[in-house]
Amino acid sequence: MLAGITGHNLCMDIYGDPSVEEIAAGLTLHGEASVVTYQLTAESGTLLSKAELPLAQLGIERELRLQPDSPVIRFSETVENLSGTDRPIAWTEHVTVGPPFLEKGVTRFCLTATRSKTFEGEFGDTYQIDTEFDWPYAPRQGGGTIDLRTFTDAPSSSGLTTHLMDPRRLQAYFVAWSPRSKLAFGYVWNRSDFPWLGIWEENYWRQAPPWSGKTLTRGMEFGVSPMPQTRRRMIGREPLFGVPGYRWIPARSRVRVDYCAFLTHAEKPPDDVTWDGGWQLMLK
Repeated sequence: MLAGITGHNLCMDIYGDPSVEEIAAGLTLHGEASVVTYQLTAESGTLLSKAELPLAQLGIERELRLQPDSPVIRFSETVENLSGTDRPIAWTEHVTVGPPFLEKGVTRFCLTATRSKTFEGEFGDTYQIDTEFDWPYAPRQGGGTIDLRTFTDAPSSSGLTTHLMDPRRLQAYFVAWSPRSKLAFGYVWNRSDFPWLGIWEENYWRQAPPWSGKTLTRGMEFGVSPMPQTRRRMIGREPLFGVPGYRWIPARSRVRVDYCAFLTHAEKPPDDVTWDGGWQLMLK
């Protein structure tokens, strides 16, 4: 599973822990998509990956497209419900940023966040538990706030927060910017597809294997669910800030989303990012 969350992992059809019964059936954290075998087809500028999730009874396809002289990687992702019943599912794009691009007290993050909340149970030692706040100032355990726009410079810390993407915008995005390399890396997507973004931080805090106190990372996890949690909790919870925490996929149907990743030169953190749906990206 840890190898699966390096880079960009698809969490499908759960986002979080499986139940005891699901574990006994073979389901893993965040679902099967990070551990199944994929069929890969590569052509000029295009990579298509396909897999079937036997426990979830879902088929998944992800097509990546590149074009010379464009900073954009275009994603077209399709999920097919192979069962004969309508299904509530989690669907989260788990993007993980690490060193050397990620630097403590240096790397900056920009996103279209509005209302936010800390994790609803114990998760590390950084934030107050189950507390609402406005982006970017997260409530700290013991008092005060933490500005989430700059990666932590604490010797050791861990935590998770969730953020509602601005409902006034058609597109949502996040950007990670390095003042050292003057590079901006991020994603842009339709806000209606993925209304939530979770930020997971691991800063040399987890001592148990395989972490062993050696991991520095920030997960930027955009999807249909605010929190990683069990399937029953995902379905049973009340909407957060008036927004549901899962989506439906009809029986014997396919659902497609389109979004992009980008990497481009930037002298400063952008104030805004827009994508034309093709190969053009604008940073302001």
